[in-house]
Amino acid sequence: MNDRTALVTGANKGIGKEIARQLVAEGFTVHVGSRDADRGRRAVQEIGGDARLLVLDVTDPDSIATAAARVERLDVLVNNAGIMVDGKTAPEADLDSFRRTYETNVFGVLAVTNAFLPALRRSAAPRIVNVSSGTASLTWSADPEHQFAVAAGSAAAYRSSKTALNALTLFSAQTLAAEGFKVNALAPGLRATDLNARAAASDGDPAEGAAGAVRLALLPDTGPTGGFFSWDGTPAAW
Repeated sequence: MNDRTALVTGANKGIGKEIARQLVAEGFTVHVGSRDADRGRRAVQEIGGDARLLVLDVTDPDSIATAAARVERLDVLVNNAGIMVDGKTAPEADLDSFRRTYETNVFGVLAVTNAFLPALRRSAAPRIVNVSSGTASLTWSADPEHQFAVAAGSAAAYRSSKTALNALTLFSAQTLAAEGFKVNALAPGLRATDLNARAAASDGDPAEGAAGAVRLALLPDTGPTGGFFSWDGTPAAW
């Protein structure tokens, strides 16, 4: 009998919703993390199967604690919830935009992961997937021939938050490796979501990016940990 469980944060729409849908198709009971209960309920109905609503605001300690208390065991945690406040460069940006971005994209991931570690430790094969971005790559951003360098430092708050998330992924993987955890970061590619205007105008299929997250969620014991991967499974540059 398949009793695998997963939690996907920010799963009421976009890539997160598609990750939840694909994990349900793989036989998981999936906790659909949603800050808004009504939107979460609609997502659960649309996903169907063993999808369950879990009201969760990754920036609210009380919400995180309440959600964690409802989940006894967890095999997979996908930290997908993320925001992009604006596309400003660092000299143009204000501190508030950075704080708001990091509150969700970095601090929220750390808070949620730590809160659900007891449940993950009850799994025989715990997996953590952090949804990052190819724009987080310092190597690619520093390469004048790469598309991300052409942006000339735009979206500094968002991109730097995802770079920090990559570092958090590596450090968590190193610390938890002895316990059998696999912790990896994913660059899902540009997808048609409401992250920003460019994404909204994209024809990139969210399902394709989600498949990369599911691949990392299903890694065997011999699989990698502490890595940064593109949606197609190839390594991404740090």
